[in-house]
Amino acid sequence: MRENSATASSPRRRSRLHARNLEAVLWTTAGTALFTLVFASGKFAGDSASAPQILWLRYIGGLATLVAVLAVTRQPPRRFVSRRPFSHLLRALFGASGGMAAIQAAAGMPIVDATAIGLLQVIFAIGLGVWLLGERIRRPQWTGIVLCTAGAAAIVASKGAFRDLEPAYLLPAGIAVAGAVLVAGEAIMIKTLSVREPALTVLLYVNAFGILILAGPAWLAWRPLDIVGMWPFLMLGPIAITAQFCIIRGYRLADVALLGPVDYSWLVFSGILGIVFFGEVPGPASYLGAALILAGGIVLARVRT
Repeated sequence: MRENSATASSPRRRSRLHARNLEAVLWTTAGTALFTLVFASGKFAGDSASAPQILWLRYIGGLATLVAVLAVTRQPPRRFVSRRPFSHLLRALFGASGGMAAIQAAAGMPIVDATAIGLLQVIFAIGLGVWLLGERIRRPQWTGIVLCTAGAAAIVASKGAFRDLEPAYLLPAGIAVAGAVLVAGEAIMIKTLSVREPALTVLLYVNAFGILILAGPAWLAWRPLDIVGMWPFLMLGPIAITAQFCIIRGYRLADVALLGPVDYSWLVFSGILGIVFFGEVPGPASYLGAALILAGGIVLARVRT
């Protein structure tokens, strides 16, 4: 009787895991889509604002959004005081430093090359998840990882990555690799904090620390803006908050090793933005890459372990 019960519960357990992983992939994909708008803000801005300035204003808008949520829901701020402030600071440092490294790398070498190197963050995140969190990668996950990585490689290759290699690119390339490691470290911190802290706590701390960390770089690179000019960048705050909430929900449900490759989907979303807003026409390789990333995402969403 006990054996029959165990046999019956096994399919139910696999079904629950499948539903859980599917939900995690969908949450993470939604967050990635929203973050694509944030990442594209520099292109929309042109020369009107610097990258650190945009990021800092985004954090200001994000914190204002969270304060408004607390006010509307009448939740006392002390409820969201964390016992792990250093972990939140570390997460914010990883994210801010990784973002600044990516910007610096792109300034010293072709953007497409810097982007291609930045994609290593997924591989680093998977490795750190296995090493630090004890996550295990099953065969279906490897299939999804390979498909997503191949798709990302096809897209960046179609844009001309690494066609012109010069010795002067070595330092920017090293900075890009360091940035990828830092962003991977942030993913591990998000996973750790998402299962230990309420989502609102995680959001409050990262936005508050982000404001402090980026205040100096933003001031040094500040370009004059009136309140009308600042408004679009401040409105990135609510978008980023929603995106971060989606990412936190996803990482609370599944492993970093499972969700890491979903980050490649931002290449697909950025391609859509390029078509809609900038008249960019992707080539056949970009469509192939997008199809591979989609196929990999479907495989990962169907993982039952």
